[in-house]
Amino acid sequence: MTTASFTTHSTPVGDMLLVFADDRLVALDMLDGPEDAAIERIALRLRTAPVHDPEPAAALSAQLDEYFAGMRREFDVDLDWGDVGGFTREALEAVRRIPYGETASYGEVAALAGRPRAHRAVGTACARSPFSLVVPAHRVVRSDGSLGEYGGHPEMKRALLDLERAAGV
Repeated sequence: MTTASFTTHSTPVGDMLLVFADDRLVALDMLDGPEDAAIERIALRLRTAPVHDPEPAAALSAQLDEYFAGMRREFDVDLDWGDVGGFTREALEAVRRIPYGETASYGEVAALAGRPRAHRAVGTACARSPFSLVVPAHRVVRSDGSLGEYGGHPEMKRALLDLERAAGV
């Protein structure tokens, strides 16, 4: 049986829910609603209820603080890809290759993933990513350079891109 734990971590763009199972990140969600609802949704996916325990997430919490302080460009955490397969995983793996402080269009990510015509599928993969920020979907933009929705929070996407550009200078 999988042992799952969660904690909430405050960041300059809002609270983030960090969920670990067997020492791997299962979910990093930017909370835009009640924590209980997010935990319940993840518990259904895991088929077990995560317990509150900040210890498994301590290293990632420190890395998040470093990221928001402009001192970290990538995250060192094992990801649990168990619920992410097929083209979604291929697209998210391609998103991970977008350099810090830069952006790529949905079409460019589709090409990186080996399917140049799958730009809409890239958008779906980014929207469904369980690894917000760690897999930097905020770096994926529309072909005209506009931001897009980012889960209904384009202001958050703008803040993350501005942070990376300022820290990269």
